[in-house]
Amino acid sequence: MNTLGEYIKITFFGTSHASIIGVAIDGLPPGIAIDEAFIRDHLDKRRPKGAYATQRSEPDQFEIASGYYQERTTGAPLVVVIHNADVRSSDYEAYKNTPRPAHADYPAHIKYNGYNDPRGGGMFSGRMTALWVVVGAIAEQILQKHSILIASHIHRIKTIQDAPFRREHFNEEHLKTLNSSDFPVLEASVEPLMKAEILAAKNTGDSVGGIIETVLLNVPVGCGEPYFLSFESCLSKAIFSIPAVKGIEFGDGFALTEKYGSEVNDAFIYHRSTITTASDHQGGISGGISLGSPILFKTAIKPTPSISKEQTTVHLELKQPATIQIAGRHDPAIVHRALPVINAVSAFVVLDLLVAKHRWDWYQSCTD
Repeated sequence: MNTLGEYIKITFFGTSHASIIGVAIDGLPPGIAIDEAFIRDHLDKRRPKGAYATQRSEPDQFEIASGYYQERTTGAPLVVVIHNADVRSSDYEAYKNTPRPAHADYPAHIKYNGYNDPRGGGMFSGRMTALWVVVGAIAEQILQKHSILIASHIHRIKTIQDAPFRREHFNEEHLKTLNSSDFPVLEASVEPLMKAEILAAKNTGDSVGGIIETVLLNVPVGCGEPYFLSFESCLSKAIFSIPAVKGIEFGDGFALTEKYGSEVNDAFIYHRSTITTASDHQGGISGGISLGSPILFKTAIKPTPSISKEQTTVHLELKQPATIQIAGRHDPAIVHRALPVINAVSAFVVLDLLVAKHRWDWYQSCTD
């Protein structure tokens, strides 16, 4: 379905080339102020820029349509719509009967009996992630009142790798610097190498993927419910709603399998009269519940499937092999554009889990 969340529920609607896309957010209490400039700033971070992104450039003009009065939430569902302005639906006529490899064209055609909207990928388009950014910007405004910070960097583009997060990076000034960058990396020397890799793929009609590393800082102990609402399962479910995500790992992830327990068990220590862990191999989560230490995870983003090289497919009506060469406006890499979306998804999941833990009492300070 198109709804997610336990105590705060969000419902997405619209498609890539429809007149609007939108989100209804149900469960926000009355009295919360929303900084619309903050939302615009976050949408701008996701917007394509320069030679490393698609030439489709939506202004992302949004409107809070209901659930908001005199600059405060009313307690009714908050509905936000974004207008689609820069669409070229004719670019997709050629693929009506020739599904594009690594896209949702074929399974969507079968699932919806051919009635799905294929323009721009329809509901499966990365365009829909603009709604996540709106949701995340609203959630982040609430989390900031509780000193909860979220930041990401580009850990890898193809085989070019940035340094990993370390504890010395986990301060407010450094994380805010990362969040203000359009291409955030920890080591400045890798940025031109990563950009050159993206341009090299673009110049040959191809694309590249990569890995994003994210930290959630100051999430209190005890968020997450055992078994089916564990922190990892809630976050993973939401992260996989982002098109192009193909994997997620927490802490050292798969690398844990190569180590002894004595090497990766995070010891508990006192730091400034607070219990925390001495290391972050487990990613700040045990038993599906937050430990109070930094929560670390990595997300794998596949190469953009829309490439201009000739590819093999089938013709659905003629029932025979076919080839296609995708034209139009596409990203040679979407890793850097997916990064603010991952931050936004994280903010929503943390907020929902905090409400599950504290219910309405936790919200009271948010309306001050």
